[in-house]
Amino acid sequence: MDEDLTDRLRAQFARRLATESGSERGEAAAQENREPRTGANTVGWDQQDQLKSELPDQEGREAAAGLEGEWDAEEPGPSEAGGGSEREPGSPQPSGSRGGELAGRRERRGEPREGQNRQHWWKPGSFHPGTIQEMYWERSKRRYRERALKLSIKNPNKWKYRQDKKPHGLAPPRPEEPKEIHVYKEDLLIPSQARRPTVRFSFQTAFQKSSQWSTVSPSGSVINELAKMGDPDVLEMVQQDRRFSKEERYSKANEDLRSGESSFLICQEPRFKKDEQSKDSIFFRDGIRKIDFVLSYVDDIKKEAELKAERRRQFEQNLRKTGLELEIEDKMNSEDGRTYFVKIHAPWEVLVTYAEVLGIKMPVKESDIPSADRLPFSCMLEPLKLPRDVKHPTPDYFTVQFSRHRQELFLIKDESSFFPSSSRNRIVYYILSRCPFGMEDGKKRFGIERLLNSHTYSSAFPLHDGQYWKASEPPNPVNQRNILYRNWARFSYFYKEQPFNLIRDYYGEKIGIYFVFLGFYTEMLFFAAVIGLACFIYGLLTIPKTSGSSSEICDPKIGGQIIMCPLCDELCDYWRLNSTCLASKISHLFDNESTVFFAIFMGIWVTLFLEFWKRRQARLEYEWDLVDFEEEQQQLQLRPEFEAMCTKRKLNAVTQEMEPYLPLCSRLPWYILSGVTVTLWMALVVACMVAVIVYRLSVFATFASFMESEASLKHVKSFLTPQITTSLSGSCLNFIVILILNFFYEKISAWITKMEIPRTHQEYESSLTLKMFLFQFVNYYSSCFYVAFFKGKFVGYPGKYTYLFGVWRSEECDPAGCLVELTTQLTIIMTGKQIFGNIKEAIYPLVLNWWRRRKARTNSEKLYSRWEQDHDLETFGSLELFYEYLETVIQFGFVTLFVASFPLAPLLALLNNIIEIRVDAWKLTTQYRRPVAAKAHSIGVWQDILYGMAVLSVATNAVIVAFTSDMVPRLVYHYAYSVNESWPMSGYINNSLSVFLIADFPNNTVPSEKRDYNTCRYRDYRNPPDSEDKYAHNIQFWHVLAAKMTFIIIMEHVVFLIKFFLAWMIPDVPKDVLERVKREKLMTVKILHDFELNKLKENLRLNSASSTDFAKHFTIKENQANLAESTP
Repeated sequence: MDEDLTDRLRAQFARRLATESGSERGEAAAQENREPRTGANTVGWDQQDQLKSELPDQEGREAAAGLEGEWDAEEPGPSEAGGGSEREPGSPQPSGSRGGELAGRRERRGEPREGQNRQHWWKPGSFHPGTIQEMYWERSKRRYRERALKLSIKNPNKWKYRQDKKPHGLAPPRPEEPKEIHVYKEDLLIPSQARRPTVRFSFQTAFQKSSQWSTVSPSGSVINELAKMGDPDVLEMVQQDRRFSKEERYSKANEDLRSGESSFLICQEPRFKKDEQSKDSIFFRDGIRKIDFVLSYVDDIKKEAELKAERRRQFEQNLRKTGLELEIEDKMNSEDGRTYFVKIHAPWEVLVTYAEVLGIKMPVKESDIPSADRLPFSCMLEPLKLPRDVKHPTPDYFTVQFSRHRQELFLIKDESSFFPSSSRNRIVYYILSRCPFGMEDGKKRFGIERLLNSHTYSSAFPLHDGQYWKASEPPNPVNQRNILYRNWARFSYFYKEQPFNLIRDYYGEKIGIYFVFLGFYTEMLFFAAVIGLACFIYGLLTIPKTSGSSSEICDPKIGGQIIMCPLCDELCDYWRLNSTCLASKISHLFDNESTVFFAIFMGIWVTLFLEFWKRRQARLEYEWDLVDFEEEQQQLQLRPEFEAMCTKRKLNAVTQEMEPYLPLCSRLPWYILSGVTVTLWMALVVACMVAVIVYRLSVFATFASFMESEASLKHVKSFLTPQITTSLSGSCLNFIVILILNFFYEKISAWITKMEIPRTHQEYESSLTLKMFLFQFVNYYSSCFYVAFFKGKFVGYPGKYTYLFGVWRSEECDPAGCLVELTTQLTIIMTGKQIFGNIKEAIYPLVLNWWRRRKARTNSEKLYSRWEQDHDLETFGSLELFYEYLETVIQFGFVTLFVASFPLAPLLALLNNIIEIRVDAWKLTTQYRRPVAAKAHSIGVWQDILYGMAVLSVATNAVIVAFTSDMVPRLVYHYAYSVNESWPMSGYINNSLSVFLIADFPNNTVPSEKRDYNTCRYRDYRNPPDSEDKYAHNIQFWHVLAAKMTFIIIMEHVVFLIKFFLAWMIPDVPKDVLERVKREKLMTVKILHDFELNKLKENLRLNSASSTDFAKHFTIKENQANLAESTP
């Protein structure tokens, strides 16, 4: 009864197969299954691919792989080309379960059934003449011969293509126990036309996998290298490499299946209906296989539609060959009705193969190293800490690089969750970036990036775990995105620490280390901000008590009686010194005794920041298993664009292998073009800065004459002087020019870097970093350098002013110095850049996502699935992280290079970074698609840039204090020229201003309105007009200049001495981290040693047992032979 039921179910499935596929093969199989105990079931190529993508576990893929049995190299004869699965009329039919089993075994061995004519016997794998299968088979053989011929001509001893395997029919073994119902996965062949599974089945394997130790194949390194090259047949080679062990395992399995159990359930409805599936599901339709990656594309009606369709077909076919499983969602199921989605799942065999190729470290044993001791005052920081399960989501483990031949060594509790999602999408993207899709223009084309650039696919991204505002529901795994949003991406958590381990697990090490760096930089800014705020408060409190320049300038009896020379020719009038009273008080806020102290402190702070960051980075390398991570692993991973452009190969001196090579002469023109372009753009920045200076010079006279003539502006003259008005408008204009130049240069620099064809991704990023940083350094800092080091230094004197291009008179500094203007320039550019950057990062993706969802057609009857939700988000490009680093480094320059002129710069940077961390976390968690995980052990070339800026900052701050502020001239006057012992700074303003005789003005520079003044004053140290050498520099000028140079030398040497001493005294790696690294290396070596020793003992025991059995068997056979000879 049970046997009849089994036959009827198989016949029903075969009839469904024939109905849905419309093939003669399915009808023949149905006719054969109507008869009891038929042997074979024939399978086509399309069904093999569908089986690989639909069966969820390893045995299903092996069943599909088994369809591609070995074939004879000879041409099939007439008897092989014809025939089918039907038995000859009149031939005897074996009866009973034993007869069916014998028939199936004969067919698997390539023998005809009982009573079947050998001339007309159908051999499994042959096809009817003239059918599609036969034509496909002939074309496959022809392609193989052509490929073999081309390769033999190029290099007859190098590579040989394996012949494409001809499919064989499957004859699943029949169990001897008639009471049990067995369904073999080889029989469950789902046609490629069916979009939904019509069979739901479950298996309980009747045997446990053998625990015998597997030996490492000598071809493992070859397989790994082919995987790095993107060979689509690498999984098939892995299976062939393990064929011997599998044959032993399955032969044992077939024997054990007789006493085992298998259960199945056939239903007419699919397991998951589309309209009933959860919109947050991250699985295939079977609810078992997790979606690791998603590709999307839209039907193209242009000329290249057929070409793109062919590229997609070949690309997806090659993806299936690598072992990836694909499931396609039709455009009618999408929200907009136009987009196809290709869901990709990486099965276990693919994950273990490429985890070894990429050198991913996985846990082997829970760590026994105790956690670090708590700090003495750590209880005071409890409000700033996160819950322990969020900060440390997984325990600490000893890890080693994964090996597919040592799977028993690792802590594999569940294969579906053993590899974290970041590692899974990293592996899939590695395959996608190296998978070929055909030959075009005589060159091999491959890589998902090239397909995205040609719009063959519209997007490629890994899925988020679920919606960020709610936790996941079973059967979905834990929604790490929701945990990150609740504990990291909310602005109300601005005072909390960041969950770095969770960020690393979800986004990968490269993004994780950026947030670690940004958080550490923000923590260190807190100390600099406190000291800077204290210096500012000191200047604020000492304004009323000061006896320096500002008190004399504001005094009507001193500053009100001093007549200053005109600030421009003809249009400007004479003015009184006390009109700059407010500017002199503001200048005192930043130019006081604490300025020198703060400049020296920031030089020391920079050193401490960099040294402590090295220690934090070393600790991070240990915690994230990056101790043995070498950049050379990245170097060996060539960019697909580089490999595609290379036509030559050369021997690598390190690996001793042939690798793609591009001669320098091919890239030299692009290097020259790149250098010329960067130089021209930096010259353009300088030209724009000169244009802004011209603007300031040309509008200054206009502002001055307008404010003098307009009576309504009398009340604002005290704080809105022509100098301040010109400085504010010029700074704002300069900031707008900076943003415009940045916008265009970003596009040009990215294009030029691509044209250079860098070898690796690291070389690409390094080249782009150098171009972008050089340009932005000049773009953002050029105006600050001009005000700090050039403005007012080469003005000349009345009657002999210097002119820009012979037309515009050079700018002069305020009598209180140029420090106020430098502070204004720095504040506008730094604050404007930070505000603009945060608004752009927060509003731009939010508006784009809203507009994209608004344009999409909304239909409530359709399922807005997980992949469609992510598809509507903004793309996190490969250079997004680069621009985040660039923004932080430019801010670091503002904080360090010109901090002597603006002690509040660290405080503004601190407030900006507190907002920046949450904005970046919010946009990455809610507004962007999930980026592909990448590995990194440091911040890369940015660390060298920070070191360079730290050294430069010492020199710039020393020069600012010496030449831009009035600190050194006041000290010289105090100790060398003051005559009032009780009030040493009395008379400083009068001493710092020289006298000019108005009668000596040339006619073209004298003011148009006549005044009853004989002399005017100007800022300089020159001889009076009654001197023999009038208007020449006096002795005080040279004393002040010598004091300035002495101050620069002393300050630089003191700061550098302290820097070098701190760098020598602070070790790069903490002592406890060194001990932990040594302990982990010792334990991993011990674990590997014990593993190999146990494996050796097991192999010796098995070999000994097999030798004993062979000896017993040989003795029995020998005794039987002797007995037979002795018997008459």
